[in-house]
Amino acid sequence: MKITCFEGDGIGPEIVASVLRIIDTLDLDLEFEKFPIGQRAYDACGKLIPDEAIESIKRNKIVLKAPITTPIAKGFRSVNVQLRLLLDLYANIRPAKSLPNVETRYGNIDIVVFRENTEDLYIGDETVISDDEVHAIKKITRKASKRIIKAAFEYAKANGRKKVTCVHKANILKKSDGLFLDIFNEIKTDYPDIIANDIIVDNACMQLVMNPSQFDVMVMPNLYGDILSDLTSGLIGGLGLLPSMNLGDEYALFEAVHGSAPDIANKDLANPTALLLSACLMLDHLNYHEEANKIRKALFKVLENKEDCTRDIGGNSTCSHFTSRIIEEMY
Repeated sequence: MKITCFEGDGIGPEIVASVLRIIDTLDLDLEFEKFPIGQRAYDACGKLIPDEAIESIKRNKIVLKAPITTPIAKGFRSVNVQLRLLLDLYANIRPAKSLPNVETRYGNIDIVVFRENTEDLYIGDETVISDDEVHAIKKITRKASKRIIKAAFEYAKANGRKKVTCVHKANILKKSDGLFLDIFNEIKTDYPDIIANDIIVDNACMQLVMNPSQFDVMVMPNLYGDILSDLTSGLIGGLGLLPSMNLGDEYALFEAVHGSAPDIANKDLANPTALLLSACLMLDHLNYHEEANKIRKALFKVLENKEDCTRDIGGNSTCSHFTSRIIEEMY
């Protein structure tokens, strides 16, 4: 089976090499077609996403993606957003789970954020009224809301989760977020065995910091999902440890959502954990559950020894050494 692989910017090629090195030891029937996208691709061919990369995605249906640099307040639109819209990857799922020996002020975090991925303010529909005024459109539809909310409940049902929480701002955005909340309340009646509640987004942020154990599965529109999934990553040690998958009806994309970290690129200092755990989600998606768990167990074992860990999580190891130790623990 062939998988489309985007090496990304900054540390992207290093962490991709690490993850593929680990997966290659499993001797699975997988072949990775690697392409540059983003600024590197634009410099080479004048397109952020080359035609051959899009053709590869459409053939293979599965994508493994490293971080892409997105300019702030100028330059090109986020390649991540373009891919989500192009492939209709409506469900962004980010599981935040505490890892062994990673020091945080919290313990036993296990929260899964379901983020609607195709609309809200992320459609990027902005109108310049004048030099002093800009309007942005927040788009919420029944179709998009229904399928992400249903996906969250189905995930909870399939994985023995007890609770689904809807995050919104319907007290102020009574029509848009009000529609999202109304659809949540409609769908929850189909899942009587799952506790369903809702919470205003600002209170959700406070409660996640004060008492995160009250949350299990959380579902929300696009912007809140972006913000709160970053918050939940902070509970477990940062974005460098958080896996992510983007699912649609036809395509699936698995990615590390942290930055491209150009300041440490090509120095063998990067932590591949987020992309590796995302690759494990990909293996699960492909029904290689035993192999995915083999990688996870080896990773967790390596994390128990600080000497083998990268600098961002308190160690002094290189990316290549960290990778080698994971492979050693696998066999």
